[in-house]
Amino acid sequence: MALVVMKFGGSSVADADKMKLVASRTIAKKNAGNKVVVVVSAPGDTTDELLEMADKITSNPPAREMDVLLATGEMISISLLAMAIDSMGEKAVSLTGPQAGILADINYTRARVKKVNPKKINSLLSKNNIVIVAGFQALNPKGDVTTLGRGGSDLTAVVLAAGLEADSCEIYSDVEGVYTTDPRLVKDAKKLEYISYDEMLEMAGSGAQVLQSRSVEVAKKFGVEIHARSTFSENQGTIITSEERIRRKKMEELLVSGITFDKNQVKFTIIDLPDIPGVAAKIFSSLAKIGINVDMIIQSAAVNKKNDISFTVSRKETKKTQIELDKIASEFKASQVVCDEHVAKISVVGIGMKSNAGVAGKMFEILHKKGINIEMISTSEIKISCIVDEMDMVKAVEELHKGFGLSKKK
Repeated sequence: MALVVMKFGGSSVADADKMKLVASRTIAKKNAGNKVVVVVSAPGDTTDELLEMADKITSNPPAREMDVLLATGEMISISLLAMAIDSMGEKAVSLTGPQAGILADINYTRARVKKVNPKKINSLLSKNNIVIVAGFQALNPKGDVTTLGRGGSDLTAVVLAAGLEADSCEIYSDVEGVYTTDPRLVKDAKKLEYISYDEMLEMAGSGAQVLQSRSVEVAKKFGVEIHARSTFSENQGTIITSEERIRRKKMEELLVSGITFDKNQVKFTIIDLPDIPGVAAKIFSSLAKIGINVDMIIQSAAVNKKNDISFTVSRKETKKTQIELDKIASEFKASQVVCDEHVAKISVVGIGMKSNAGVAGKMFEILHKKGINIEMISTSEIKISCIVDEMDMVKAVEELHKGFGLSKKK
């Protein structure tokens, strides 16, 4: 008898009919001879609605109380799904993250899982129950409920699969798997049969919204294979697994596996900074202290003992970043801080880059031929990212997707 962890996202449990469909799929998995643990997100847009409600009350809510608030969304889903399964004649028990033995560190709103105690889940499984666990939440050392960051239900599913030594971890959403790019933007995007953990991490970090990146990190660490598939289809999805397993499958190694984009980027430039040691350290340590993650960074060559530094941050951090940079610019007597909100990040990702030269040149040539200007560049072993004008984003994705041979064969 296999142990299967099934995770369903918010769009899969958005209303009563969808909840009943999830219940049916869960029961079918059990009737196929499996022990089943189900992880669910909050229904539909519940989390966003709770955030909006909190924002109408205060712009600076206590982190502890925000976690208490947001944890209620998943509790709606687990109770309703347990009722749906019960109404279909099967036994089900719902558990919050703390009840399920998911233990996290002291941080609120973006806690990190430290341990899973599977005793209660195993006991309930032994009594022939389908166990339903609230995603996105855990118990911290103070005995408080805490949450795992946006998309944290993916992480819940993976840590449970690791802690329970599950035979499979299936993550369901409203798409059939991982595609070569967003099929809503490029109609001939292909679904990938397999993708490596590292490629998935790079794609998640570059704008693809299929899986939470932290869940992929944990899956790689503990060797949990993830099957990303659709709630509304019986088709096979995409297996996220090790590079070694992909090679054992003797798959054709693509030079590039996917093209991603992120339009939630803002570019800041501090002009005429003094060319002296410690300036960059001051800028980025100050931003880190207020919780701002910097993505791409570029520094110009010094002219007359002055230079410019440009970098990108998430659009939601624009105001906080501007306030901090104005202070730094004044301290170093920089001439000005420029904020460009009309940019997008385009990335090409693929493990084939490790053993093939010329990917960057080909990418730049494709963009050049379409008159698309590159403002910033960053690279890793399996990814190349460029900042372009947001007006060029769609054209850039379409041309790169076609240029690297990722379109469906006709």
